[in-house]
Amino acid sequence: MVEAPAERQLVVRARSNLERWTNSARTAAYRDLFEGDDPVLTPDELQLLDAIDSELERHGGDGVWGTDQYGIHTAGPAGSDRSLGVVCVYHPQITDDSVLRGGDGLDDETEERLNAALWQYGERVATLIEDELEEFVRSTQQ
Repeated sequence: MVEAPAERQLVVRARSNLERWTNSARTAAYRDLFEGDDPVLTPDELQLLDAIDSELERHGGDGVWGTDQYGIHTAGPAGSDRSLGVVCVYHPQITDDSVLRGGDGLDDETEERLNAALWQYGERVATLIEDELEEFVRSTQQ
């Protein structure tokens, strides 16, 4: 296991790469989950999610895409081979006060499917970032 001062420096160096890793992971996760032969949402559901994102942004909010947030943390117990990890600290989700909620916009079942897909997306992004982090840690230990 890396000693505390060295581990702290490793975390600081890794965090300087976090934005780049996040952007790359978001693109890959989107492709993995929403494109291809077996997407987690139907084309209509994805179009609805994009419409919600646009509407939230037009009303001064952050939208849905790109609001997910990730952090690097010390993960392993003493003596562990894996000293650092990645966690999604903010999963985007559609809430009761979303602009398209209710009325003609969004029923409970669809909201749940969209939120489940967004959760899966955040977790996939975190996994992909963690892959980059592990490679970064390996390269610094050589």
